[in-house]
Parts: sequence; C-alpha cells; structure tokens
Amino acid sequence: MNPKYPIICSPGQRLCQANKQYIAGQGTYEELGYIYSKFAGTVKVIEKDETYTIEAHGLPDPTIVPAPGDIITALVTLVNQRFAKCDIKCVGDVTLSKKYRGILRREEVRATEKDRIEMYKSFRPGDIILARVLPMTEAHTFQLTTAEDELGVVIAESAEGAQMVPVSWTEMQCSKTSIREPRKVAKVVPEDVALGKK
Repeated sequence: MNPKYPIICSPGQRLCQANKQYIAGQGTYEELGYIYSKFAGTVKVIEKDETYTIEAHGLPDPTIVPAPGDIITALVTLVNQRFAKCDIKCVGDVTLSKKYRGILRREEVRATEKDRIEMYKSFRPGDIILARVLPMTEAHTFQLTTAEDELGVVIAESAEGAQMVPVSWTEMQCSKTSIREPRKVAKVVPEDVALGKK
C-alpha cells in the first residue's frame, strides 16, 4: 500500500512518517520520525520490495532549505558573549537563493572545554564559517555547531581589511601587518587528500 503523501511539496514540508518501510530519498531528509522535503517541487515515491523511497524533485529553480546534518557556509553578522548570529549562504556546494538565519551558541563552538569558550575569541562579524545544521528548536532560525575540527572560520579579514591566514587552530594572522587574532579555525582538508589522492 502506498503511503499518503502530497503531490506538490514546499521546502521543509512534512511528507510522511519515516520507518523501515518508508525511507527518505533524494531531496528529502528525516527528522524526529518523519520525512521532510528539501525543495519546492514534486514528490515521487519509488517502490521496491515493499519498501517506499520518498523523493522530492525541485522545480527548475529549486529552493533548498538547510536540513539537520547539512554542512553550510555562513557569514557571521553579530557576536556577543552567548552566541553568534549568521546568514546562511550555501548548503554544501549550492548557493541559496533565499536568505536563512542561523545561530551558533557558545556551547556549540567546540567539543571540549565548553565553559572556557569566549565568543569574541572564536568569531568576528564578517567571518565566513563552515558549520553543521542541528535539529531545529526555534522556528525560522537554524541552530548551528562548529564542534568538529573541520568546522569553524575559513575566511576572515583583519582590522586593516586584509585577508587573514590560519597559523594554528586558534589563531589567524593578518597578511598585511602580521598581527594575530584569535579564531575557531576550521581544519580544512585539501580536496586531493579527502579523495584519497597522493
């Protein structure tokens, strides 16, 4: 028996319950026992051996919504002692056409020594960061984390407006003045290493 599902879907729309029989496929994600659409578009159900794979296929200009587990690229817009606010620019390699807001709380900056984290020593407004999307707890705001080594600041400008280069996992240096500033630096793995090439 086919699961009940909408024929047309919108980003973040709940499509059906997720279980051993109904599986999230292309263009969808699973959260809290349900399957949701990542796109505005059409829903397709693929049946195989009494298992249904639920897919969402975008329109010619698909609207992608960040989903839990996605790696996103974001611009830091505000930093205070408790959190940093961000504008999410990309999900994976896809540039978003719609603006989404993210929030990175102090306890989600690093995996260790969470009580010693100072937000101003981790991020500054204007920094470009890589972060992972956490399950949503607030409407219209995506919870983010940089608690993995590969996540954190990837692009930053110094007070002089010059590009900064990483010198450690906790500092970046101005390419013009050589002044160092603290950051939660992303440990970016070169693509050839990630693909296993020599």
